[in-house]
Amino acid sequence: MATSCLCFACGQPGPRMHSCLHCIYFACYAGHIQEHSKAKKHFLYVDLSYGNVFCTQCKDYIYDRELTEIAMNHRLKEANVPFMPWLPNTNEALALRRLRKRRLIGPHTTIGLRGLQNLGSTCFMNCIVQTLIHTPLLRDYFLGEKHKCKAQGTGKCLVCEVSKLFQEFYSGAKTPLTLHRLLHLIWTHARHLAGYEQQDAHEFFIATLDVLHRHCMNGVEDTEKKENGRCNCIIDQIFTGGLQSDVVCTSCSGVSTTIDPFWDISLDVAGPGSLQACLERFTRAEHLGSAAKIKCSNCRAYRESTKQLTLETLPIVASFHLKRFEHSSQIDRKISAFVSFPAELDMTPFMSTHRRAVDVGVADNNNAPEGIFEDNRYSLFAVVNHLGSLDAGHYTAYVRQMKGSWFKCDDHMITRASLREVLDSEGYLLFYHKTVLEYECEVS
Repeated sequence: MATSCLCFACGQPGPRMHSCLHCIYFACYAGHIQEHSKAKKHFLYVDLSYGNVFCTQCKDYIYDRELTEIAMNHRLKEANVPFMPWLPNTNEALALRRLRKRRLIGPHTTIGLRGLQNLGSTCFMNCIVQTLIHTPLLRDYFLGEKHKCKAQGTGKCLVCEVSKLFQEFYSGAKTPLTLHRLLHLIWTHARHLAGYEQQDAHEFFIATLDVLHRHCMNGVEDTEKKENGRCNCIIDQIFTGGLQSDVVCTSCSGVSTTIDPFWDISLDVAGPGSLQACLERFTRAEHLGSAAKIKCSNCRAYRESTKQLTLETLPIVASFHLKRFEHSSQIDRKISAFVSFPAELDMTPFMSTHRRAVDVGVADNNNAPEGIFEDNRYSLFAVVNHLGSLDAGHYTAYVRQMKGSWFKCDDHMITRASLREVLDSEGYLLFYHKTVLEYECEVS
């Protein structure tokens, strides 16, 4: 069909003839479909040679799996052959002869693992970078080249730098990387971290997310920046949850509720214990006392109250910060108490909906049907540890690769680790990924 059609604009048979999907109009790719689109507000065109759909608003082809299969099946039917043969051209045949061994991604592959040079007390940065690199959805986003930057070429966009970093990590090379460009960009946009002295890995993590969030927003149109009042950038899609605060008046039982976004949860370490125990303390109702009276909107007076924090919405990646560094006017010290943490974590008991169900007596985790809380389950994929004292310490990280393999990242050194070794470590930052992802469907 493509060879028998003429462009309605120039009367020529090509190049790359397209047909408008809104009306009967044929035009070549060399500008004429764009002219028709601008004049008629028709945005979808099918390439008559290959069957791919082109969107003039996106300025790109839409490679839909179903459409591709339909086109392939049609070509097979027309050709009356059981499969589509591939015959390499001269250059492809030459490349195949030169390729002495094929790269295969198997269960024991180490692609994506690279050491990072310490630039002078920058182990805190190396650990956070290793964690971000091994965050599954973040990896898929950057390797899919989803970031569209308006500041491309200026060298000022941290998202562009991280995108290049992902390409370096997954290039197959093994030599350690030097992150001088990334460090400089962080210093530029988060000046409180500038300098070669040791920094807090948690503070660096939050600052990095903040800069990435701001630079992601520079790459989208204003109309796309927020959806239902929420930021829609990749950082917030992955890391942002909602923390609900319920303040209850002790006189009238009136409830004042606020919900704030969070990227991580900081948990007090009172002594040896578990992550679940820390979360229980974090979400336990506390009496604010007479010294912290709050004006009740129902009583119209200042009353004593209780306050309870729960999780209203869960992020895809749940990040926990164990507050091991204690700073006071009397002493600065590190709390080295062992806090156990599981490989699999169920966040249901700490959800706002669950606590409401408990209050009315309808929630019972022990008697719940199998899988009812599955969408709130998380799997551990990275741990950042702090070794040594508050003044002279060193950061290392454990990251989970494919097939459940764990590796220890100690600056430029990457070594295999067991899950037991990970769970026995002195965790400082814990990163969990949701095991079941939920997708919102748009209703037209």
